[in-house]
Amino acid sequence: MVSILKTHTPPANHESSNTSTNLDKEIVSYDINLPYRPQSAIEQEQARLRTEYPGYLPQFDDIWFDKLPEFEYQDPALRADKRKPNLLTPGVTLRHITPRMGTVLFGLKLKELSDAGKDELALLISERKIVAFREQKEFLQAGPQFQQEFMAHFGKPNYQPVTGSIKGYPGFHIIHRDGNQAEIKKFFQHKMTSTLWHQDVSYELQPPGYIMLGILACPDVGGDTVFADTAEAYNRLSPIFQDMIRNLKAAHTSEKMIGFARANGGLVRKDPVTSIHPLVRVHPVTGERSIFLNAEFVTGIVGLKDQESDMMLKFLTDHICMGHDFQARVQWEKDSVVMMDGRNTLHTATVDYDSTVQARHIFRLASMTEKPIPVGGEGDSVLRSNGYKINGHANNEHQTHGRSSDGYMPNGHTSSGHS
Repeated sequence: MVSILKTHTPPANHESSNTSTNLDKEIVSYDINLPYRPQSAIEQEQARLRTEYPGYLPQFDDIWFDKLPEFEYQDPALRADKRKPNLLTPGVTLRHITPRMGTVLFGLKLKELSDAGKDELALLISERKIVAFREQKEFLQAGPQFQQEFMAHFGKPNYQPVTGSIKGYPGFHIIHRDGNQAEIKKFFQHKMTSTLWHQDVSYELQPPGYIMLGILACPDVGGDTVFADTAEAYNRLSPIFQDMIRNLKAAHTSEKMIGFARANGGLVRKDPVTSIHPLVRVHPVTGERSIFLNAEFVTGIVGLKDQESDMMLKFLTDHICMGHDFQARVQWEKDSVVMMDGRNTLHTATVDYDSTVQARHIFRLASMTEKPIPVGGEGDSVLRSNGYKINGHANNEHQTHGRSSDGYMPNGHTSSGHS
């Protein structure tokens, strides 16, 4: 059941964020993939004429959210049948994107998936980290209420504090880039790349564990999303380095994002949130340990001096970003949906397309799950003793070679050979 959304008028001390800003003085965005304020009336009309899904164009409702209190959570993957009979039914085939991470399912209709099938999907996402679905037009046309209820099965909805959403459905984070080449040109006058490796909403006390991206429009070529496996990144570190970082904590905050939106005349629906999370977290389903940091929301490592923290964060971020042998690239196709595990992946969009020719239009729904489990924390020892196997290999500390090179086929299904 979807939780009831409670909103109210911004508090008296709430800083106004709807003040118009001179475009010549506009601050260069640190994330060019997102619009932070409404388009002009002319731009909105042009967008409506060019999109198949006008109801999913970004809206900027002036509502306010308080900080979310802690809540109890049980992962649906923990009650799933490991054989996945309700997910991998006859006629459903799969193809792995890489041996270690990423799977594309063919022949599955998300709109018809049962609750038991959703549990098994959560398990598959926990095992493979990214699951893509092709030919999901029925699901995409089912509307925001259905999609929101679908994702509520996986956790509590996250409400977008800045940028556009759907009117009445603030859990939708709308990524809409259409004809913004002037903005992109300005961005690259100051920046060398559009890549921004991040986990979604990692600053929350209980960050999203399951995240959905639904493609509503995309370029024929370009605009891919790249994912990195932060569990494998941890495995690649030496045992000595693993021991050195396993009990460190990092500060995650939305202050920079909120500050940018306010400075740029954008809408803000929530005050900044800051949380302290373990730098190495334990997956509640697989027991994998992964590096939990990103280039967008992490401001420092607790207990280290500034230079020490900066050096550590740069080393780990570079390690993850340059580890192309534990990354996967998802090429978008029309009517596709992707679900990812936010606990042990980083991702980045790529701005390498001409938005005057074809738009890139995506919605995101994020389901918040457990507080990140630290190494040695409650649940860690149980998971380790259970010896959960991923791709046929026990999940052991200091295992540096991960999983089998040919992957595995859950429930005996074989690859379909689709490309």
